[in-house]
Amino acid sequence: MRGETAAHMIRRLRQAKCWSQARLAAEACRAAGLPPDSLTRQDVYRYEKGKRTPREWLPFIAAALGVPAIELEQAATTGAQESAPVTVADFLPDADPLAPLKVRQGRRIGAADVTDLAGRVHGLRLADDFLAGGDLIAPALRELRSAVKLYREGSHTEEVGRTLLVQIGELAQVAGWIASDAGRNEEAERIYKLGMSAARQAEDGTLVGNLAGSLAYHYTNTGNTKEGLALAQAALEAAGDDAPPKARALYLDRVAWAHTQANEAQSAMRALREASEALANDSDAIESPQYLYWVEVGELQVMESRVYTELRKPLRAVPLLREVLARYDATRTRELALYLSWLAVALADANEPEEAAATAQRVITLSADVASERTAERVKVVLHRLEDFRHVPEVREVLEDAA
Repeated sequence: MRGETAAHMIRRLRQAKCWSQARLAAEACRAAGLPPDSLTRQDVYRYEKGKRTPREWLPFIAAALGVPAIELEQAATTGAQESAPVTVADFLPDADPLAPLKVRQGRRIGAADVTDLAGRVHGLRLADDFLAGGDLIAPALRELRSAVKLYREGSHTEEVGRTLLVQIGELAQVAGWIASDAGRNEEAERIYKLGMSAARQAEDGTLVGNLAGSLAYHYTNTGNTKEGLALAQAALEAAGDDAPPKARALYLDRVAWAHTQANEAQSAMRALREASEALANDSDAIESPQYLYWVEVGELQVMESRVYTELRKPLRAVPLLREVLARYDATRTRELALYLSWLAVALADANEPEEAAATAQRVITLSADVASERTAERVKVVLHRLEDFRHVPEVREVLEDAA
């Protein structure tokens, strides 16, 4: 292919062989006569993303793929090219953890079993509204392992299998969120990818988008802004205009947050506007999945206010946060602490140190009894922001008490 980069060529040829990235790494090691772990799946991933050039591995990768090394060398010297389009599939695991066993020894699974699982999944989702990740991680992982085992080992009709995959996808979204809140970031990533694989096998595009958006949000919040933005945009693109309004609004919210963390203010604001427009189209005539029950105007306002805070626009952030918090359910301790943390930062940015200190104290008090890594990290952010006002007595008192 004329003008093709090495990244494009490696990916294209690997996929033509139906190889995983791990398989290509192993074959290249075999061609080089080196131990199997000399080149890893992560290395191949970076080559295909254009993040690295194969260099000394180039002839061995070419041999594994069955192409002359000169072709890959020429591709490697091609000038700056537009990178390969990022799709949701790029973020799926290579091996399929949901592959059914060839000999299934489990019992026959029926629609009633799937209904029971759906009830437990929704119960876990509702529990997350009031409990933190540290409290829920054990039951969430236990439920997920049980559901995967049920699918792999049990026997079922094609339709029951599909609905079971949907429930595994929904469960993975909840469990991934819980794992992230508990500070188990690598586990959260694996769970989200498992869910994406299940949802894609079930051909549930809306659920794939929800899981991809959740993983994008996870990436963005753990410092992987570039991949977070790429995946958030891929999820939105894959969903298309036919996605339920609530789903599209949520995908756009994730895109807005990723642009915010990338310090792309105009793109973030545009995505926020589009999210509001999408939600405005929600009606009884267009059914949204049950798991999107929480996506409503107030939640979009929360994201909008957080974006304003991160972009250092306190005159917009403070009134909006106060409006949201005035009607917020006080029993949802974790979310209340999180939203107050953004208010504290926005107040500091607005040069209101005394009020920022009072709000920060509420954040610290609420977070003390919450087993959430998110709130713990937000406390650190708030205290760091208040350091600029240590000379103010009210601020100094909060900082010294926290220390």
